[in-house]
Amino acid sequence: MSTLAFKTIGIGVTFSPNLEANINEAARFALCFSSKLVLIHVGEASEKKTNIFLRFLSPFKSKGLEFELLFQPGDPVGVILSSTKEKNIDLLIIGALKKENFLKYYLGSIARKITRQASCSVLLLINPSVKRVPCKHIVVNGLKDPKTKETLTTAFLVGHKLGVDKITVVEEIEQDEVSVKVDDDKSLRKSTIVKERLRLREEARVKKVLDTIPANYTKDMTIKSQPIFGKRGYSIGHYAQVARADLLVMNAPTKMTFWDRLFPHDIEHILTELPTDVLIVQ
Repeated sequence: MSTLAFKTIGIGVTFSPNLEANINEAARFALCFSSKLVLIHVGEASEKKTNIFLRFLSPFKSKGLEFELLFQPGDPVGVILSSTKEKNIDLLIIGALKKENFLKYYLGSIARKITRQASCSVLLLINPSVKRVPCKHIVVNGLKDPKTKETLTTAFLVGHKLGVDKITVVEEIEQDEVSVKVDDDKSLRKSTIVKERLRLREEARVKKVLDTIPANYTKDMTIKSQPIFGKRGYSIGHYAQVARADLLVMNAPTKMTFWDRLFPHDIEHILTELPTDVLIVQ
């Protein structure tokens, strides 16, 4: 998918308490990117259902929103994944669940399967709002990976479109890279020197990528580079939560094999307990 546009945005819609908020968030995002919005409902079509969807979409239709209603009975995972391909959807929006009596959010089993298998980018919403809540701070991964350049460009494009004040690029550095056992002052100094070298290396690498991002995407925006030593996925999720980020942007997993499901990759730490809204760039 080109980072220059989400031409078609899809959202799976169910008759939950968050229905209006989810539709409003998706419609605002689609208008922001001049995208077509496809509402996917797993179930039979009916006049009553159609009228409810149209009532929520009406304020956005008057603003020029192009949309389509898609009704398809069947297995929720299969229907949403096949609809995503059939309609050439570039971005799929999924609502997360809130843990009862806790301010914690997670993906249900169906949403998790869709997120793992989707062939397009996925936006996970933890707390959708009927009225617009400004997005002020984006945290994005800067890890060394072929997909990172596209992910960073997408993060800055989204930030530009949403009028974000600040973007923090987090470079997660595995503790293994330090490889110094600290047991006295000398080894502590050596560890500190190694960490500083790694930090400078990562910042230089990320700067090269940032220099390729169009200037209009970064205009009037504070950009921060933040190296973190720790476990990939967990560290950036924790940082996004502590920094009160409004959106966390991450690379999609490179591969999806049976073994990946047994041994969770970076993204699984995020899906287990969502720190904020998460955009996974395919």
